[in-house]
Amino acid sequence: MDVRRIIPFLAMPLLLVVVELGALALSLPVQEAGLAAFEDPESVANPFIFIAILLVFTAFLLVLIKYGQKWVISAVIWLSIFLTFIYIFSAIIFAAIGATDAGTVLVFAVAVAATALLYKFPEWYVIDILGVLIAAGVASIFGVSLEILPVVILLILLAVYDAISVYKTKHMLTLAEGVIDLKTPILFVIPKKRDYSYIHEGIGKLDGEGERSAFIMGMGDLIMPSILVVSANVFLAGSRIFGFVNIPALGAILGSLAGLVVLLYFVSSGRPQAGLPPLNGGTLLGFFIGWGLVGFV
Repeated sequence: MDVRRIIPFLAMPLLLVVVELGALALSLPVQEAGLAAFEDPESVANPFIFIAILLVFTAFLLVLIKYGQKWVISAVIWLSIFLTFIYIFSAIIFAAIGATDAGTVLVFAVAVAATALLYKFPEWYVIDILGVLIAAGVASIFGVSLEILPVVILLILLAVYDAISVYKTKHMLTLAEGVIDLKTPILFVIPKKRDYSYIHEGIGKLDGEGERSAFIMGMGDLIMPSILVVSANVFLAGSRIFGFVNIPALGAILGSLAGLVVLLYFVSSGRPQAGLPPLNGGTLLGFFIGWGLVGFV
């Protein structure tokens, strides 16, 4: 058994669990800070608004790629990263010291420092560590902003869209290639070798066996399952295991891991795969099983 080949496949489930637990931990500070993506968490129109914004934004990026304006994509991504840090650090810092002038200055300073670190030193471990914070923060904000039914609809729609965009239209592959070429830190990088450097190699360099030198996972592949985990924990009443997570949310976590195992099986073939169908499908199945068990526990 080649341990070198196994470690990346163990790292990806670990990243998923860390993001989900981080999103749960951030949910209370996010609520206290009043951060919300939608005004009415019950509205079933919210997932359709989300999809509409996603489609418009994707089309915008594809047009920029077609006309060679990747610098605009880079600028948009870096601005988005900075603003995301502002939201996340405001929730954390305001929960710790309050929404004071000093707290606001500290939020801005930490957000600038984190963005600068990603820009100046985008090594894979820096990308992954700060990527966990970004993914957990985004998942937490959407999780506290959407009740169960809108989240279920959103995950189904996104799974269908992801499958179409990867296997049918293939525009997601074009978009991914364009973003990867820019080396923008909106993905997770899992090295296959000890001396790997994302700064110098990206993921395009082949190793001695003709394989890519790193796996990548889109940040959305970890964010979307985590949204349901947070929503289930926030909007469903019931006892919490260790006072932290309820059974439906725990079921969603376990289901997402099962979905990831299925995804990794297909990824091992070496072909690009749509991540959300198995991930969202497993998360939904685990959630419904956990929700069903609540009445018997």
